[in-house]
Amino acid sequence: MTENTDYKEYFVSAQLDPAYRTRAIDALGDTEIDVLVIGGGVTGAGAALDAASRGLSVTLVEARDFAAGTSSRSSKLIHGGLRYLEQLDFALVREALKERGLLLNKLAPHLVHPVPFLFPLQHRVWERAYIGAGVALYDTLGGARAVPMHRHLTRTGALELAPALKDDAMTGAIKYYDAQVDDARHTMTLARTAARHGATVLTRTKVTGLLRDGEQVVGAKVMDLETGLEHTIRARTVISATGVWTDDMIKMTGVEFPFHVRMSKGVHIMVPRERLNMNTGLIMRTEKSVLFVIPWAEHWIIGTTDTDWSLDKNHPTASAADVQYILDHINSLLREPLTRADIVGTYAGLRPLMTGASKETAKLSREHAVAEPAPGLFVIAGGKYTTYRVMAADVVDAAAARLGSDAPSSVTADLPLLGAVGYQDMLDHVDEVAARAELPVQTVLHLLGRYGSLTDALFDLIAAVPALREPIPGAEDYLAAEAVYAATHEGALHLDDVLTRRTRISIEVPDRGLKAAPEIARLIAPQLGWDAERTNAEINQYYDRVHAELAANEADDDEAANAARLLAVS
Repeated sequence: MTENTDYKEYFVSAQLDPAYRTRAIDALGDTEIDVLVIGGGVTGAGAALDAASRGLSVTLVEARDFAAGTSSRSSKLIHGGLRYLEQLDFALVREALKERGLLLNKLAPHLVHPVPFLFPLQHRVWERAYIGAGVALYDTLGGARAVPMHRHLTRTGALELAPALKDDAMTGAIKYYDAQVDDARHTMTLARTAARHGATVLTRTKVTGLLRDGEQVVGAKVMDLETGLEHTIRARTVISATGVWTDDMIKMTGVEFPFHVRMSKGVHIMVPRERLNMNTGLIMRTEKSVLFVIPWAEHWIIGTTDTDWSLDKNHPTASAADVQYILDHINSLLREPLTRADIVGTYAGLRPLMTGASKETAKLSREHAVAEPAPGLFVIAGGKYTTYRVMAADVVDAAAARLGSDAPSSVTADLPLLGAVGYQDMLDHVDEVAARAELPVQTVLHLLGRYGSLTDALFDLIAAVPALREPIPGAEDYLAAEAVYAATHEGALHLDDVLTRRTRISIEVPDRGLKAAPEIARLIAPQLGWDAERTNAEINQYYDRVHAELAANEADDDEAANAARLLAVS
């Protein structure tokens, strides 16, 4: 392990403000590090935390923002995957359910919460026995340790929970539990926790080439996209956790990898909570996969699709056909059909699936693999969001073996993320906490569910500037303090970072955040050193992005939607 005490002592701040970034960028070439992680999605952030918590010196670089790709565009579920039981993939389900329990009970109880689902049954007798056995196995494999056991319901009992469903939509149902997460906030919190343990974490820092010593990979050349300046990072090992960009890394490396990654597009829509009279989430079979209706604060998330994608990786988008597919399937169960007018937001993400024998993306592997295609370069691919921690530990194990260091085994199974410790105590005493902060209880519950015990830092901001307790105009579910905190602590560098990933305003309000954008820009401009020209440019760039996405949503197919979306630069 590299002896580098200055490195470990210097970067122990989890306050990812512009000053932190400047210091970190300036120090990039100072010394050789143990591990360079390329990719700031959930697996990359998890790998940075895993390596740093073992005592290794670590730098993470991300070309855009934390979770800017797949890790902010998932179904936002932490689950074992009921459909994998049908594929007899018991090992994957067991592993995922174990991780679900860790996240719910120890690692991130402030960010991961149980959620009930209703599985409508369409056929009498045989289907209840078949699905019931599967759900019972699901509980046995780990579910019941973290969430309530499943229950069988009659049609009458199911309709009491979900009056929005047609009387003839089912013969009965099974209620079971899984968990949900704000994926973007969880990934960002992983990165901040890695920083707290000594990792340097940098966004808007793009790898432009790999450094080689003969055949061995010994670091990378990176460009700071905020300044255009290039830097060199020397590293004893390099981990590529680049998801759907894995094949781009293959081209950069110039050697053949033992696997490739194929992209599958998943689309979701958001509708207001009051539009569906239900007290539970919903899961239904489709001809290709499954469709979820997931409670999300004041909304429902409905999705997903599962279609091949070979177009722009940075900005996958939902076409009119994708939206219609979702509406057609959910409306087959509803008394009052949803229409496009009910939709307040859409988003599309790309799943990184390792190529397999089948041409159908729904059947490609969701398991992960680690390879060392060139000495010193380790690639992690495949997997699913829920098992990010296992994936991270596996790839760091491989890197540590090459280092020949005395680094310990992974400790992340026992390492709570920032905001976890103290969360339950604040939640148990929420009335007193709200009274001390002079905020409504509902507001404090909202903050606790996003920041955990770090909510105290937002209270400090509000105490210093009382105006920050006010809701953001156009996005009243969020406080002004949350926008400021995103820039001063959470590494947000652009307006889009705040509207899309630190909050979810871009998919939660009907205008996609157009009204809120100028106010948020005004709040974060002083924190990020923006002048009036830069502030207006950020606002206009966000406006262009929203209009391009709305135009894409009206396009008939993927090619037309992709062309419409690419008219905006971000």
